[in-house]
Amino acid sequence: MAAATHWIATATAQSVLERGGNAFDAAVAGAFVLHVVEPHLNGPGGDLTAVFATASDPTPVVLVGQGPAPAGATPEHYRAEGLDLVPGSGALAATVPGAVDAWLLLLRDHGTWELADVLAPAIGYARDGHPVAAGVVRTITAVQGLFRGHWPTSATQWLPGGTAPVAGDLVRNEALATVLDRLLDAGDGSGSRTARIDAARSEWAEGFVAEAIDRFVRETHRHASGTDHAGVIRASDLAAFRASYEPAATAEFRGCTIAKTGPWGQGPALLQTLRLLDPLDDALLDPSTSVGAHTIVEAQKLAMADREAFYGDGDVPLDVLLSDAYTDERRALIGERASAELRPGMIPGAERAMPPARTSYSAGDGAGLGEPTVQVARDTERAPVAPVAPVEDRGEPFVAPDGETRGDTCHIDVVDRWGNIVSATPSGGWLQSSPTIPELGFCLGTRLQMTWLEPGTASTLRPGERPRTTLTPTLVLRDGAPVAAVGSPGGDQQDQWQLLFLLRWIVGGYTPQQAIDAPALHTTSFPGSFWPRTWEPAGLVVEDRIGDDVIAELEARGHVVTRAGDWSLGRLTCVTRDPATGVLGAAANPRGAQGYAAGR
Repeated sequence: MAAATHWIATATAQSVLERGGNAFDAAVAGAFVLHVVEPHLNGPGGDLTAVFATASDPTPVVLVGQGPAPAGATPEHYRAEGLDLVPGSGALAATVPGAVDAWLLLLRDHGTWELADVLAPAIGYARDGHPVAAGVVRTITAVQGLFRGHWPTSATQWLPGGTAPVAGDLVRNEALATVLDRLLDAGDGSGSRTARIDAARSEWAEGFVAEAIDRFVRETHRHASGTDHAGVIRASDLAAFRASYEPAATAEFRGCTIAKTGPWGQGPALLQTLRLLDPLDDALLDPSTSVGAHTIVEAQKLAMADREAFYGDGDVPLDVLLSDAYTDERRALIGERASAELRPGMIPGAERAMPPARTSYSAGDGAGLGEPTVQVARDTERAPVAPVAPVEDRGEPFVAPDGETRGDTCHIDVVDRWGNIVSATPSGGWLQSSPTIPELGFCLGTRLQMTWLEPGTASTLRPGERPRTTLTPTLVLRDGAPVAAVGSPGGDQQDQWQLLFLLRWIVGGYTPQQAIDAPALHTTSFPGSFWPRTWEPAGLVVEDRIGDDVIAELEARGHVVTRAGDWSLGRLTCVTRDPATGVLGAAANPRGAQGYAAGR
């Protein structure tokens, strides 16, 4: 079974399974296709995290494709450039690209296919063309002025003939196809499958790709700050990075083990939320009711406040954060009214400075617009700015004219007949992240915008450290055996939407597809991970079809509710496996008519 946020990636992965490949061959083939068909949501210059288990060892493992901050990315450098936040677009926001090396590492160690066979679909769609999705067109249209005025290399790639493509047009990326060809050429003459993949990894990190990136970012270009800067990433930064594996962080919930990344990502916030909710009555865990939605959201606020206070690529007291005593103390803070405060916990010896909590921020053109999937203007101190994208965009990212993006990402889940299973969330390197590097056909990511320039916080920018990523795939186990892989795009909302899925599936008895289809909601009552890092105290975004009565009751409890339309929030996919019977399943999000699940 395969499920992804774009039907072509699902079809590619399923075709690999049909021809005898395993889940890892299929996931990697599908992922490289996602670079081509969802370029506004991920790219080779981006990053990824994945959680997987093999048929021979059910222990969940994290694949770390999140690159660190370059050596030259210091808070002092950014402040010397006149910045008080890392910009939301432009090469100053780039970490070391981690996605390609991570996919190659996974293929080398757990796949069975030759790299040439795995890359063939992506090379074909890049060189021969594919019908461009409406979401890609919306993004290109939103930033075409930026491309024409400041990023001419992006205009050349994404405005063929000087205009944005129309949904369904065939679009091509010859430069990207050539990059993949050259990675394959690097392995010519190598004596084994492993050696050929390692040669491609070395060529990526130490060869023409790193050199092209180094040359290109030295030229100044427009950033989301509205000012021009050069990037600081260098070839030496790429040469110093290799993807890796880590043990998963886990927590128990209602007979299941939930596996996530470590607290260098936001994943453990889902574990904290589940721990807060676990002992409560089932009636309080139903997101379709006002009391259930209220309880769930208040628990999420507590976990996300702890994310701000403690999470980062350093020493994080996760054992304390998930402990019974700490969780019980935090659970007592859930009241009958919506909290409009940011309330992190206190852990002796783990005190860190709290980052600023701003409700508005002004810098550059288009700054401060929107939330990840819903464009909202609540800042009454400034005149509202007219939307440049649909107010409700069916789970696609919000993109401002300056390239600022929130609600990014794509996702792929695969399970095979043998029991190998993987959940992966690739992201970054969006076509609107920074100018296209013409020799490569892609641009760099913007994950550094998730760091702070203020000293002493858990996620302060530090050269060589990973930013606290929002990428957060999930693996679910019962009795030690994997039973589901699930994930979603959506920035800060990824784990919030996955929480609703888990509650409805594990507690409510929904099927996976019913759980994905059910009305969604999320809170915005914590500082966002994306530039300009603002928050909305007591903010709550809901799909209208949760019901007028439920919405009215939530407002009566003090939630500041934004209606997002009937089918607007979340782009979840999942695959499942019953260890007792071997029966596989899959489900995908209907919102936007782009995600797809397939299998047999």
